[in-house]
Amino acid sequence: MTYTLDLFAIFIFLGIVQAVFLSLFFFSKENRKIEANVYEGLMVMSMAGCTFEIFLCYTGYIMKCLWLVDFSESLAFVIGPAFYLMVISLIHGKTSKTRYYHFIVPLLWLLLQIPFLIQSDDVKFNAWIGAYHPPGLHFRDTHSAYAGDLFSNPSHAELILIHLSIYMVLGLIATVKAFRVKKESFWRAQHITFAKLRSRVVQTVFVIFLIFIVKLFNPDDTGDHLFAAYISIPIYLISFQAIRQSGFFKQPSLTDPQKYKSSSVTAEQQNMLLQRLNEIMALEKPFLKPDFSLPDLAGQMKVSVHQLSQIINDGLGKSFFEMTAEFRIEEAKRLLKAKSNIKIEEIAEEVGYNSKSSFNTSFKKITGKTPSEWRG
Repeated sequence: MTYTLDLFAIFIFLGIVQAVFLSLFFFSKENRKIEANVYEGLMVMSMAGCTFEIFLCYTGYIMKCLWLVDFSESLAFVIGPAFYLMVISLIHGKTSKTRYYHFIVPLLWLLLQIPFLIQSDDVKFNAWIGAYHPPGLHFRDTHSAYAGDLFSNPSHAELILIHLSIYMVLGLIATVKAFRVKKESFWRAQHITFAKLRSRVVQTVFVIFLIFIVKLFNPDDTGDHLFAAYISIPIYLISFQAIRQSGFFKQPSLTDPQKYKSSSVTAEQQNMLLQRLNEIMALEKPFLKPDFSLPDLAGQMKVSVHQLSQIINDGLGKSFFEMTAEFRIEEAKRLLKAKSNIKIEEIAEEVGYNSKSSFNTSFKKITGKTPSEWRG
């Protein structure tokens, strides 16, 4: 048996290794708190499984582990739902309770595969050479009662591509709708989340287009190594983006001030996050809740507490409590004029203060007047 180790094999193998490390990064304790990271990690891990099988079959190393023939087919049906749910969670912060229904197809496919997956190595060997046609190898005689691989029909590849395309279209529609609602330019997105959405959708559409082209000219599985190479491309791009946004290369020297030096927030990202912060505070007014806190706001903005603290301190030149007080007092000023018949104590409660004295102190510190004097 001659093994194939060319540039395609090396490129694919490195992509697999990168995907495994990348998925572990998304599944880490801190990162999995954000739902979108879990789905992106699931998508990358599924891509790694699919490309790993293609790598084994393309190079011939599948001979060393014939039990892995076709093991990744159900994983191929996970990529689409994981991509779509990642898009939805980036847009809305979380997905609905029906999210698990999206994984019914890969689960059913796996169950239908079981009769083949438990077959002998001879059956797996015949399935492999029937798909890849490696030179110099011939079908083995087998006395297995198994009638044949239910999935050896080439149409299964088309089903996977159709399934993936459906979810790609759904993700694209959801993304375009979100851009329109927020009146963001698709190609000049200012918000960091919109920029991420755009890059993921564009990468997915591009890769699926390339795969369709390859499939058009390779009706059998002889072009699978091209599939794997193209799938490796977004893995490398996601890795590059993750590294680019990492604080690893921004470590301070011993002579630099330590505050926020380890933050991964760039100047461009800080501007976008400041804009998002102002939108949330002005439109959603979370500060009206008495228990409003920095961790709550960080979760709403999908950033860490450390990053949000930096954004407020460096971007606004004030602390979280000072910012909160200013928004509350600004709202109180409006209510004092608009609701002249309501007691000051009630106004204080409406804007998030638990006591009238704290409200009066903050109001006078910011405006130079007491609430009663402001109301006139």
